[in-house]
Amino acid sequence: MSTFNGLVSEFPDIRIDFFRHHVDASPPLACFLSHVHSDHLSGLESLRSPFVYCSAATREILLRLERYPCRINYARGILEARQQTYKHLSKVIKPLPLESPTTIELQPGNCIQVTLFDANHCPGSVMFLIEGHGKAVLYTGDVRCEPWFVNAITRSPALIEYTCGIKTIDTLYLDTSFVDGIPFQTKAEGIAQLLHKVAKYPKDTVFYIQAWTYGYEDVWIALSKALNSPVHVDDYKLRIYNSLNTSSSETQPNSSAQLTSTAAALTGFMCGNTPQSGCLTSDHNVRLHSCESGNMCPIARRSSVVRIQPVVASFPDGAVIQEAGIGGGGEDLEREMELGVPNQSDLEIFLKIIDALKSTTEEARSECARALTNALASGRDLQLNMSLSSAEDAHSTDLQRAMFSIINSQLMANPTRTKVEQRSETNLSNVIRFPYSRHSSYAELCDLVSVFKPRDIWPCTFHLETWQNNAMSIESLFGKYCSDNIFVHDMRINNIVKEMKRRAHEEPNSQGLESCRSNSASPTAQVSPKALHVGGHMDTITITERERPGHKECHEPQELMTKGAFTQKPLELLASEDDDGTGENESQETNASFTSVLSTHHSSVRCDAYDRMLQNYHGIGWNSIELISVGCNHSVEETEL
Repeated sequence: MSTFNGLVSEFPDIRIDFFRHHVDASPPLACFLSHVHSDHLSGLESLRSPFVYCSAATREILLRLERYPCRINYARGILEARQQTYKHLSKVIKPLPLESPTTIELQPGNCIQVTLFDANHCPGSVMFLIEGHGKAVLYTGDVRCEPWFVNAITRSPALIEYTCGIKTIDTLYLDTSFVDGIPFQTKAEGIAQLLHKVAKYPKDTVFYIQAWTYGYEDVWIALSKALNSPVHVDDYKLRIYNSLNTSSSETQPNSSAQLTSTAAALTGFMCGNTPQSGCLTSDHNVRLHSCESGNMCPIARRSSVVRIQPVVASFPDGAVIQEAGIGGGGEDLEREMELGVPNQSDLEIFLKIIDALKSTTEEARSECARALTNALASGRDLQLNMSLSSAEDAHSTDLQRAMFSIINSQLMANPTRTKVEQRSETNLSNVIRFPYSRHSSYAELCDLVSVFKPRDIWPCTFHLETWQNNAMSIESLFGKYCSDNIFVHDMRINNIVKEMKRRAHEEPNSQGLESCRSNSASPTAQVSPKALHVGGHMDTITITERERPGHKECHEPQELMTKGAFTQKPLELLASEDDDGTGENESQETNASFTSVLSTHHSSVRCDAYDRMLQNYHGIGWNSIELISVGCNHSVEETEL
């Protein structure tokens, strides 16, 4: 999953793939979106300005995307999901053509040049080359740089001056989802393995392809052609992929333009006056299925169906590295519930529920707590891996079940080598696994870096504990391929580690939640923003200095006033609690903040509501909690309508 916070130090007036407000940064003048996977969309739902630039395919998919973030209903003690779409951004999202340098005027006299390149990750995914003011950066987003891809990039007219040494990339913002040295099969090799395995099954075998996110379109096409059968998908997928075939002219209604190289093969096209069908269909009576897992068609639910499951890589001894949860994307092709960015009060409740789950291992509970604290620190939603149809009333679920789901997804997300039982040709398995990574291996990343020889590299996926445990750094991973020996990220991490050691020395007895957070949260949750502001790269939401009301009972208003139990939250966290996603705090239009000056009466109202909520949560009777107006004073009860 991407951990990039959207800030580009060379171009502080832009944001890429992260759209939440940064307290210590001025509002952006332009935003960029590399693709539609959920870990790259944080904050986009409430953005109102400025323009967001992306590929034409990404725009069409985004405007039809459906997400279901959840928030806690304290009164009922459940998680409730609401449908979230991006249709309201149709005037804000601006498509750009690929490999065509485009000048964007951020403000009078302040222009940058942006060029998009295909990223070989999913439909519409792109890399951004951004140039201006004597600087140049290449942001890869999520990328699979196979040998053929690196060769094509080298020959691109818009990049030749950087690959031949005439100019130098200042910073390469790199997809570092995998840096552990394991070799990956190419996509073509993975599909070839799959076709060989499928050919061994009887001619009437029905297959279900577990394509849970964007990026497996080539698999559909290859299987459809090899088995001479269309692929059944649900209406939601069909609607998404049909959007990639657009009418190219009002005067020629039968002509169409394809926004991706696979669009015609997926959904069909016109050959003269004759329609040619694509490989995707809504017909159930076919051999290949990839319909929504939470609402499968009757044929796909049969016990005799053979499941096709992509993995990251496979080994000669039969071991595999599982794909689920690696490097972002989650369940984007499945309409599933996801946990919206939790606030501090939510986190306290979740951690208490986790502690009470005695049926799970301590390691599993720790991983779940780590995921929740990281979600709060990074400002990104958490996939629950729960389909809407499996929820209690299609849009809600109880908190304990949600925590179990997070625990299971975290255990699956670890890229560990798993041994798979080998079967003879006469004893065919009901699960076919084949290697098909949508992200680059470490060796492939080295090939890409060696072509550009940038001055510096900034990792877009970074986990402090993992990198520390494996003694990894930008210098050790990619230093020999760079043209300079000063690495800003390494300097930043060295400062963070020193600060953590200093705090551990000063507070040797700190335990509980604070200890959990210091071990598992991202670096930004551990040190102040000023300490992290090195070289212009500012890290994401800082949370450590906020008081936690769940850690003490609040009965005395004057005590609240003096000790700050209800310290105001940063604007981006306040906005994340807005169920409608329309709060102004997420907007990039203003840098203003509002400070509440609490009187004794105001604190009493807040404290009373909080006490009632706790009593409801613990089952101590039933207490109604009146709505409070959203004005700065927070003290006027809402009139019943």
